[in-house]
Amino acid sequence: MSVQCQSALLISDLHLTPSMPQTAQCFFDFCQKEAGSVEAVFIMGDLFEYWLGDDANTGSPFQQEVRSALALLSTKVKLFYLHGNRDFLLGPDYLKKTGMTLLPDPSSVSIAGQDYILSHGDALCTADMGYQVFRKWTRKHWVQKLFLQFPLQWRRSIANQLRRNSALKYQRATRYAPANRSVQMDVTTGACASLIEKHSIDRLIHGHTHMPNHHHEQLGDTRWQRWVLSDWDLDHPESVLPKASALLINEQGVRYLDLVK
Repeated sequence: MSVQCQSALLISDLHLTPSMPQTAQCFFDFCQKEAGSVEAVFIMGDLFEYWLGDDANTGSPFQQEVRSALALLSTKVKLFYLHGNRDFLLGPDYLKKTGMTLLPDPSSVSIAGQDYILSHGDALCTADMGYQVFRKWTRKHWVQKLFLQFPLQWRRSIANQLRRNSALKYQRATRYAPANRSVQMDVTTGACASLIEKHSIDRLIHGHTHMPNHHHEQLGDTRWQRWVLSDWDLDHPESVLPKASALLINEQGVRYLDLVK
């Protein structure tokens, strides 16, 4: 699929859930206001805190509101979606109901005359070898098909256990050596360089790491720019700085758009 547009907004890692109402409201406001000002919107994974299958969210009022917001937005702009590590089971039924177009990870796109590589980012965290093994297995079609045949209660129990394991892993990695977060939890230069060389595109955009920034990087003779998308969180205690932003790309260039009111 060849994707081209003259202006776009890119977001990632909203982790929408009913327990984070301010973050959800920020998303609804984004759909109604900022998102309509561009030609295309790219949602680059982890829109939801977790996704247990398209059949698991049909009756929730919260999910109905999110679905309605996406469906309305898709009538105004081109709406694209990449799977994240939390919502890779989001399937064709939901895509059809919302009007979103699924893109493979990674994808190359042209925005305002410049080529970019888009990725959720988790596949680039190659220093976390345990996660990469887990990712490889959970992306297999037959594994996903088997999981989706389980009763919803079983799926929810498995998902909750995986989330607890992930939180415990993060705590252990950072408790005694905080620098481990930037090593094990971040993308690696080698993985990024391989992606750049494979696609012959020197602009990379991803999310996942929750460390928004604009980087100029080099490995050997390979050079590239890398933009990291922000996660969204407006529901933590006041001692934690609330954050939500999108990456705006148009003929004026690339810049972060702060969405915190």
